[in-house]
Amino acid sequence: MLDQYPSLRANWSYPTAVRFGPGRIVELPEALKAAGIGHPLFVTDPGLVNLPIVIRALDILKRAGFPVAVFSKVDGNPTLQNLDDGLVAYRGGGHDGVIAFGGGSGMDIGKLVAFMSGQKRSVFDFEDREDWWTRADPKGIAPVVAVPTTAGTGSEVGRAAVVTDPADHTKKIIFHPLMLPKVVIADPELTFDLPAKVTAWTGMDALSHNLEAWCSPFFHPIGEGIALEGMRLIKEWLPVAVRDGRNVEARAFMLAASSMGAAAFQKGLGGMHAMSHPCSSLRGTHHGLTNAVVMPYILEHNRFAIDGRLAALARYLNLPGHSPQSVIEWILQLRATIGIPNTLKEIGVDEDIIPEAAPMAEKDPSTGGNPVPLKAADYEKLYRKAIRGEL
Repeated sequence: MLDQYPSLRANWSYPTAVRFGPGRIVELPEALKAAGIGHPLFVTDPGLVNLPIVIRALDILKRAGFPVAVFSKVDGNPTLQNLDDGLVAYRGGGHDGVIAFGGGSGMDIGKLVAFMSGQKRSVFDFEDREDWWTRADPKGIAPVVAVPTTAGTGSEVGRAAVVTDPADHTKKIIFHPLMLPKVVIADPELTFDLPAKVTAWTGMDALSHNLEAWCSPFFHPIGEGIALEGMRLIKEWLPVAVRDGRNVEARAFMLAASSMGAAAFQKGLGGMHAMSHPCSSLRGTHHGLTNAVVMPYILEHNRFAIDGRLAALARYLNLPGHSPQSVIEWILQLRATIGIPNTLKEIGVDEDIIPEAAPMAEKDPSTGGNPVPLKAADYEKLYRKAIRGEL
């Protein structure tokens, strides 16, 4: 289908080199050469490793003469053990770069394996705090070619990755500018067979990235512009992608909106992500689904600080009334249309999580980007409302 959709085909260099368009997975060997990779470790997850899209990608590499090994011991919420196992495979195989192929989990572990391949410190010494990234040896960071198969995390254009710290069960964001993949192949055909519910969950993750970036109080006009258009694409195309997974335009524009969200959240995230991370690490919930559930509760809590932002968003999206309330009503309607539950209780999170989760949320780096300062006591109330459905 390489030449069937010329209007959906482009080469981008922001924030990295992106080869976007249907059928462009055939360019994987060229992408490896451009990134300076001759012997890649192919990192994916166990749900993908035996599917046709992986088999085809490996066949493309084989026919191009690339020696490649596959690593797929990756959990849905990546762990330190996943990273350690990946590093053993990388170093033992004498690899010189990584193909990060998949959704958020495979992408994160792939990027972290490349990042940590030549480091001598613990990965948690590079958490996204202050200038901790300067501790890394840049010469010890291997190149990455990223191939997303979901439209949600946008990790393919991100400079960070998430891994769970077994010491305190918290999700830690690891950051370094050189963690950004050298080349991205964004082929919407790779997302065709994504189940409708996963399409919905990951699509809402992309919305949360764009929306929290838009509401963040930090100064980043470029991020704001990207976030605004990303939300327009999601409004138009997410319901279509959920309803018809093989609609190439819907898949393409959602893939673009996902990358846009990750580029935009350089401006900041907020309480949605701070609440979601403890739920994922303590109860194993899907990150995008959790963001989708807590989204309106955080927006309502932040209302007095973001009414102007929401009104501007409503005007851009041409929502009825062009008001802050119309944004919240649109989100509630969108959630109902694509099957997102109303409460955390419906996805397995009960009130017994609150004493442990609320302090974790306060310490989460995402909290710093929330428009309203949030402490553990605030998160206690927010978790209770999101579990009980008190909106």
